Amino acid sequence: MNKNDLIAKVSTKAKISKADAGKALDAVLDAISAALAKGEEIRLVNFGTFLVVKRKATAGRNPRTGDAIKIPASKQPKFRPGKALKQAVN
Repeated sequence: MNKNDLIAKVSTKAKISKADAGKALDAVLDAISAALAKGEEIRLVNFGTFLVVKRKATAGRNPRTGDAIKIPASKQPKFRPGKALKQAVN
């Protein structure tokens, strides 16, 4: 399923136009992105949690040349599914 498919499903379920569903989806995604950029956690009960985790700097190897390289520390977005979502999938 891609974004357009999701918009169509939301439009049908909520009985709103595809344009309104698209605006709503974009607003939700923007809000989640902005919160994660601030380092905040988003908890959606029965769905899951979006959070930011810090990865330490590590040493790695260039697979082509075998040279050692430094992989810098970074922040990564992460999603932890909730119990209801896990049950729905299984």
